Amino acid sequence: MIKRLLLVLVAVVSVSASFAQKIQSPEEFLGYKLGEHFTPHYRIVDYFKYVAQASKNVKLQQFGTTNEGRPLLAMFIASDENIGRLEEIRHNNLRVAGIESGPLIANVPVITWLSYNVHGNEPASSEAAMWTLYDLVDPSNTQTQAWLKNTLVVIDPCLNPDGRDRYVHFYNSVVGATPDASPTSREHAEPWPGGRVNHYYFDLNRDWAWQQQKETQARVGLFNQWLPQVHVDYHEQGYNAPYYFAPAAEPYHKDITPWQREAQVLIGKNNAKYFDQNGWMYFTKYEFDLLYPSYGDTYPLYNGSIGMTYEQGGISAGLAVVTRSGDTLTLVQRVAHHHSTSLSTIETASANAQKLKDEFKKFYDNSRANPPGEYKTYVIKNDNNNKINALAKLLSRNGIQYGFGLSNKSATGYNYINGKTEQFNVGANDLVVNAYQPKAVLLHVLLEPKTFIPDSNTYDITAWSLPYAFGLKAYGVKESFKPANADWGIIAPKALINTHAYAYVSAWQSVGDVKFLSALLKKKIKVRYSEKAFESAGKQFAPGSLLITRAGNDRADFDQVVTQTAAELNQELTPLASGFVDKGSDIGSDAVRYIRQPKVMVVAGDGVNSEAMGEVWHLFEAQLGYPISLIRYQDLGRTRLADYDVAIFPDGRYDDLPSDKLVSWVRDGGKLIAIDNAVASLADKKGFLIKKKEDKKDDKDKDKTVKVYGDRDRDAIREQIPGAIFKLNLDNTHPLGFGLPEYYYSLKLNDDIYELFADNDGWNVGTIKKDSYVSGFAGAKAKQKINNGLLLGVQSLGRGSVVYMVDDPLFRSFWENGKLLFSNAVFMVGQ
Repeated sequence: MIKRLLLVLVAVVSVSASFAQKIQSPEEFLGYKLGEHFTPHYRIVDYFKYVAQASKNVKLQQFGTTNEGRPLLAMFIASDENIGRLEEIRHNNLRVAGIESGPLIANVPVITWLSYNVHGNEPASSEAAMWTLYDLVDPSNTQTQAWLKNTLVVIDPCLNPDGRDRYVHFYNSVVGATPDASPTSREHAEPWPGGRVNHYYFDLNRDWAWQQQKETQARVGLFNQWLPQVHVDYHEQGYNAPYYFAPAAEPYHKDITPWQREAQVLIGKNNAKYFDQNGWMYFTKYEFDLLYPSYGDTYPLYNGSIGMTYEQGGISAGLAVVTRSGDTLTLVQRVAHHHSTSLSTIETASANAQKLKDEFKKFYDNSRANPPGEYKTYVIKNDNNNKINALAKLLSRNGIQYGFGLSNKSATGYNYINGKTEQFNVGANDLVVNAYQPKAVLLHVLLEPKTFIPDSNTYDITAWSLPYAFGLKAYGVKESFKPANADWGIIAPKALINTHAYAYVSAWQSVGDVKFLSALLKKKIKVRYSEKAFESAGKQFAPGSLLITRAGNDRADFDQVVTQTAAELNQELTPLASGFVDKGSDIGSDAVRYIRQPKVMVVAGDGVNSEAMGEVWHLFEAQLGYPISLIRYQDLGRTRLADYDVAIFPDGRYDDLPSDKLVSWVRDGGKLIAIDNAVASLADKKGFLIKKKEDKKDDKDKDKTVKVYGDRDRDAIREQIPGAIFKLNLDNTHPLGFGLPEYYYSLKLNDDIYELFADNDGWNVGTIKKDSYVSGFAGAKAKQKINNGLLLGVQSLGRGSVVYMVDDPLFRSFWENGKLLFSNAVFMVGQ
């Protein structure tokens, strides 16, 4: 009897254990089949939290939050043997890379990282993430359990929760009881700004290296703590396209290794096997190249991973849409396709785990012993602490090692500015980056002066070298030498001796200086600037230098507020004991101008390029901390323009610009800043000086050859500039050029150029002449056109002014030197 009771008890315990191991599928948890509805982000989070409690083989980590407060999550899924030693696996991977020291462990899994839904209106992949997670934690799935013996899987279910919810909330609010598959129905037409971008309207898939956004900083920070061997970035493209997966299209950056190319083929063929079995359409080796370093596929590649993009047709498809071929594409199908490639990639990684680990080690061994590129040391001259500190911060976020220079060391290197090899001295505070380090490949890609482009038909910009972006003098040195001090920290200004001054002077050379001005203005401190250079207190001060005088700031806490604000922002101040200067105009002269605190509005809404508008918004709000108003373009007619001093028109397509009301506002003293296509909207309009530069052609320029249909794509790019660096001649005596040298490196995204203003009509601040091309791809015809014209100009219009900025100076927020140029337009011009 006792024996029978014991057997019953064992059976009950076994049944209970089996029930305890039962994990709900997404369909069971959500109450609907994946693809029948769009799942709000919070429910995706709920499911991941549920699995974290229900499964012993996972660890859920919240590694950050979005600008709107939504959690950023990563789920680590491993076998019984590995789930308890995640930190051991992570540190071993960093030791393999040479980032940490210590003995290596042999029996570790390969790390496969799957990143879903970076663009909010490409939502199918987050649905697939839940399905993939369930398959990996389901104890009855013997196939996935076998894969987990060789691979640790990391799932980031949604890289852009704010954008995803913007799209999902829109769609769920307009879809009827039955989805309307007609492409012209309203559920397939997102309102501005669309769900693609994050809170600040940034494209997070272009931000991996630059890390300007909160989400990217958190995500890349976690990525660099692990450095996976395989990384997939999940996307959707236009719904008329089939599925895309690796191998990628040309051009490949030359630093991508043969194994990385081979592995893409290996994984792609396994994906193709399952698509072939299901009769699903797909393509490879087309459109999506591997050059620009800030994507979710290229950034991992430059960090030793097998980085890949997967693209499902589906943007604006909703739950169902009729495609050009007459087929109906459903969300159910889109989710299934992403789920298939997720499992297929994990399967391939598991089957090739040892090879992936061996090649990962080889990548980092080569990086430390034989870095790519001809330059083995990079020296960035410290002409401005704020700029150097900003560059150092960017390098640190990317895990690139650097340090101080060697005092009075003489070296020979390539001068980025004049393109010549010459001798120079390395100063004690110069930034020195030695190429013999784990992140040598990423370092080379970010700092090489000229990007090698084996094929010009690219998907994105082709030039980004950081010295040009930051406006810093730099040298590439073929000799290898290490900095004197590798423990780099923020360069702090010298402590103030006199804290009861007649006036304080601050430099105006970087966005850090603009942030200091913004902080003072918000604290009701009056600030002036010098229109001309002067010397005082044993120092030379350039035009644009900020002057904070006691005069006009009649308050007991004047010195305390100014000096404390400078200390908080790491800003260097020079106290002046007198307004009588050694050289130049005295502090009380008319060469010193008062900066009126401008009330700024930025135009937004339909017709405006949301990403361009977001760059302006993010600069003011997140970087400068300066208040602005965002006004919809369609509301300008009922806006009281007299409440504003500055109106910023980002890139966009503006109907009926300029209105009579806007012109009257400018004539009454307003300042209009037009950027990119907003300039084109003003061209040839009455009262505005800007005129399109006509492309002069004669008989000898005409193409005498018969065009070949198959060459049409390559012929078209002769007139294109997908993103190349050009050197402008800059009039830095004009307020628009304050704080900059007599040149400015502009990132051109098109061949737009305008006629020079005639004498006495306006100011040609940024002009371009022949041979101004520096780096990146520019088509032959486009290069010919970018010659002898205007790219930066200012005109007076009544009592107001118009600033023309033909190229976007805030592009993706990584063009650091452009932020100063733009700030000049806001704070300096017309004062």
